[in-house]
Amino acid sequence: MRVQHSPSPSTGRRPPSARTLVVWGAVTALMLTLLGGWVVSSHTGPDATAATTPPSAKSHDALSLPWPEEGQASVVDTVSGRSGSSGAQRPVPIASVAKVMTAHVILSGRPLAEGESGPLVTVDRRAQDESFSGSESTVIVHAGQRFSQRQLLEMLLLPSGNNIARLLARWDAGGEAAFTAKMNRAAADLGMTRTTYTGASGIEPTTTSTSDDQLRLARAVMRDPVFREIVGTREVTVGQGVGTIANTNRLLGTNGVVGVKTGSSTPAGGALMWAATATGEDAGAVDDRTGKGLILGVVLHQAPDTNPAQGLQRAFDVTERLVAAAQRGARR
Repeated sequence: MRVQHSPSPSTGRRPPSARTLVVWGAVTALMLTLLGGWVVSSHTGPDATAATTPPSAKSHDALSLPWPEEGQASVVDTVSGRSGSSGAQRPVPIASVAKVMTAHVILSGRPLAEGESGPLVTVDRRAQDESFSGSESTVIVHAGQRFSQRQLLEMLLLPSGNNIARLLARWDAGGEAAFTAKMNRAAADLGMTRTTYTGASGIEPTTTSTSDDQLRLARAVMRDPVFREIVGTREVTVGQGVGTIANTNRLLGTNGVVGVKTGSSTPAGGALMWAATATGEDAGAVDDRTGKGLILGVVLHQAPDTNPAQGLQRAFDVTERLVAAAQRGARR
């Protein structure tokens, strides 16, 4: 279809030629390509959540962050309320980051006070048998052993025990399917519209979400001081032969990082939900009721379809850069 242009009735100037439009279009495309890795959306206000906006809508108050070249990431500064995200916000596998929702459901229905251990839970034969799986992360336990709710949450969140996730699901809801339904209801309550949980451990590639959605969850769980204390623990000694279990988050304790949860698998690549103090120092200034005083972030789908260890290393590298840049912005 041929379009004919007429001079402007107010100026009498002829519109730009088609060749001029093509040249300017090429220049614009080149600039967007060069800037693509650094474009950030920004939202202000206490309840702001991450979302993508066109580069033209970029705010002067935007968090200027070195976003990952692949996958997706979301960050919020809970002090200022500013937030941003990068990458296509489409659901991707999240691996063991799913265990954050497992813990959230447990603590929402069976809250623990600080210093409280909670009820004892008996290890069943299935959790014992799954302990010795060579294809997933587990904690070795034996049928008949009894651990407190808090100990099980530690085994869930620090070494990322898949068998412990399923044991908690059976204890809480009678079965993993029923528990998974509770996870999805909790996600809906938080407005996580692009999230689907299909198991308590996250090993299933059908458990998918976005970094924006997981950031909503991070804001909710980090208001719980018991959850915060657990994910901020480097290692803990559990009795009954379990021994000392270590946190898989190697960034913990560096540059004010106080959590939260790693995830890695071949389809998910590397994933990390993280929390760091805005000052880069200890967490003494964090509000126990609201979690305010933290910078929260989620990095997903780093080096997917490769070695899970390689993907997780990529997630750590990306997060280190995001944490440092976000803290600099928060201190300005």
